[in-house]
Amino acid sequence: MRGMRALATLDEVEVGDHVCWVIDDARGLATDSAPFVADGALFGDRLVLVGAPGPLAEVRKLRAFPSSAVVIDPFETAGSIVSAVYQELKRASREGFRSVRVLACRGSGGDASPGMPALLESELGLDEVAALSGATVVCAYLPGTWDAAELEQVMCVHPQTLGNRPELPGFHMFRSGSEGWKVTGVIDSDGAHAFGSVLRAAALHTPAIRLRFEDVELIDAAGMRALVDAALHLPDRTITVEGANRIVRLSWQLSGYSVPEVPVEVLG
Repeated sequence: MRGMRALATLDEVEVGDHVCWVIDDARGLATDSAPFVADGALFGDRLVLVGAPGPLAEVRKLRAFPSSAVVIDPFETAGSIVSAVYQELKRASREGFRSVRVLACRGSGGDASPGMPALLESELGLDEVAALSGATVVCAYLPGTWDAAELEQVMCVHPQTLGNRPELPGFHMFRSGSEGWKVTGVIDSDGAHAFGSVLRAAALHTPAIRLRFEDVELIDAAGMRALVDAALHLPDRTITVEGANRIVRLSWQLSGYSVPEVPVEVLG
């Protein structure tokens, strides 16, 4: 069962983890990722690096860096990063590797970073890879590119976190096996914008979104409005909420959203 964890170092990473690693100093990328790289060889995983050549140069100089490693440059890859990782996962399986461990370098001062919708869609895709295949994914967010609001949004879609970071978001959303997306925590006015952004990114990924709400403590009016707006953002999208507690279900009904015009169903 996947769950939320705050890590002290990359030594604590486990199979199926999807880690948001917020880095204060880009010079620490190589030294701090060395255990992650070395453990890949120890456990029989293929290492996949994602990112521009510059930020990853020092990682490739590590003594433990394997000759079998694959580097995916997002600026030269045809198609999505997620598709490229899936291809490497299949190839690694054919070649006898246990799985893959992905180190994705997200942005630097000189790189053109993707917009937040595309980035969130990519992160949701990588979370699905980790959840369904047992791959281990670490997303390293380098300094100089990301503000606190952007980091809050990306942390929402990572079950595990590492490094100095802004205050953790009130909610998280991550893949729960084949059972859809598990949502945890509190979705209030502080997190409604991030919640809406994540749901809109998920709607780019699939037309029918299934959310598990067993671990949602509260969703207020702003959170419910974000849920409705995300469902209506693109045509022919539906959202099904399962496991909502009695208060959430009653609040939804009293807000007037249980109508055919709103393609959202909230179930217990």
